[in-house]
Amino acid sequence: MLIYHLADLHIGKKLNNVSLIEEQRAVLEEVLAIIGQRRPDALLLAGDLYDRQIASVDAIHLFDELIDALCERSIPAVIISGNHDSPDRIAVGKSLLARHGIHIITELKDTFTPVEIGNIQIFPLPYFENAQMREMLGDETLRGAGACMRAAVEKMEKAFDPAKKHVLVAHCFAAGASTSDSESRLFVGGAGDVPTDVFSPFDYAALGHLHAAQRAGDTARYAGSPLKYSVDEAHQKKSMTLVTLGDTVETTCIPVTPLHDVKRIEGTFAALLENGQAAPNEDYVEILLTDDEPVFRPADRLRPYYPNVLGVRSTWFLKQHAGTQAEADLHSRSRAELFRGFLKEVCGEEAQPEDEALLAEILKELEGDAT
Repeated sequence: MLIYHLADLHIGKKLNNVSLIEEQRAVLEEVLAIIGQRRPDALLLAGDLYDRQIASVDAIHLFDELIDALCERSIPAVIISGNHDSPDRIAVGKSLLARHGIHIITELKDTFTPVEIGNIQIFPLPYFENAQMREMLGDETLRGAGACMRAAVEKMEKAFDPAKKHVLVAHCFAAGASTSDSESRLFVGGAGDVPTDVFSPFDYAALGHLHAAQRAGDTARYAGSPLKYSVDEAHQKKSMTLVTLGDTVETTCIPVTPLHDVKRIEGTFAALLENGQAAPNEDYVEILLTDDEPVFRPADRLRPYYPNVLGVRSTWFLKQHAGTQAEADLHSRSRAELFRGFLKEVCGEEAQPEDEALLAEILKELEGDAT
């Protein structure tokens, strides 16, 4: 049987405040074309369908287009919510969609009843807070994501049909996996790490959350995001995963190509200006200037030839400020101060009391799990 594994669509994502909705539309059209070439028995979407819990109208429309295309092509799908998703919002119409073979799972109570497609039992495990799993299993002794995940898998195993293959779809952080700047770490002091041996009862575990395609132990794999969502992902090769379930399990990365790439480029201002004038570059680029002196308004002067420039840094400036008191102050700031600074500098918003209260609640939960 053939399964396509996809994750971390982050529909509605902005890169340095630049909307990627058309990039996402193009890559989803390519995904559908790939699926059409080699029709699978199922498509697995391992969470983070949207980039925000309150998704934009454009993002909702694009996800609706994807669901409509899957229904039109009669492609069964198992879809779970990730930490960026609002479970209640993406679950709208799930009963109706299930009758068309589109299974959207957002509640833990549905995890332990597998979706059966052919000779495969698919166990969909949406992103969960540890307290939710403790309540679901009625075990307050569970501490940390690893213990919670292990207990959940043990409960799933009781529903295993020995005559069938067993597949897990989950959104979590596997211990030892590689992260990118665009991902939010779900733990403090390792409390969110899930040991990879937890996935060993399954023939295949389709994971979401991390944006680099990679293995996670013997039976689990991250499909990675289909687009680059931070500049430090520039080196990554984006793909979707084709899983062949037979006597053995084989995985193949199917490359996907963006409308515009995400890159880091460097050089002197004069050289970059000359290159841009000769051949304008519409990729999303972060520019590092290597001049030995400051350059006046480099971003404004380069933007006509690099219209999707994400930012400009200068080695001269970095050398001038290396090891300064400002850098030392940054490392000494509290989490609350860093949070307020992030909202102001990155999001352009002032932190509200309810924002700081939510941060405190999250940190308390995570630190409690680490003990």
